[in-house]
Amino acid sequence: MEKLTLKVNGKTHHVNVEHDTPLLYVLRDDIGLKGPRFGCGLGQCGACTVIIDGKAVRSCITSVSTVGRKAVTTLEGLGSTRAPHKIQRAFIDAQAAQCGYCINGMIMTAKAFLDHNPHPSEDDVRHALAQNLCRCGTHPRIVAAVMRAAQEA
Repeated sequence: MEKLTLKVNGKTHHVNVEHDTPLLYVLRDDIGLKGPRFGCGLGQCGACTVIIDGKAVRSCITSVSTVGRKAVTTLEGLGSTRAPHKIQRAFIDAQAAQCGYCINGMIMTAKAFLDHNPHPSEDDVRHALAQNLCRCGTHPRIVAAVMRAAQEA
């Protein structure tokens, strides 16, 4: 076990974990966050996506020891139910969630994408979200939500 220090959602957390523990497990089990979800465990579905230093990263395949002191942002770090972030508000307004399982990854990927490309085309959004899987088929509403958030920028 190693004692590691992580900066998550602007707060410092000290955890005792094996160095190769997936970041997802530390976020959920040790820190108690529920935004990032376990989906496939292979980095293919996107449910576990977090933002590390501005980049969307699959936390299920990212060892906690590789994070170091980089800033980690989870869904909980964007906004709250009382004051949602504009991307969260857009997803709510567009009713983009059905079962909600993929929404963490969709929102986090969209947030990182819009931070780098604030005025995307619809094709840009579809391309940015192409590696995030939604089994419910709400992709049209998800794309609409991201476009709405971009227009509010």
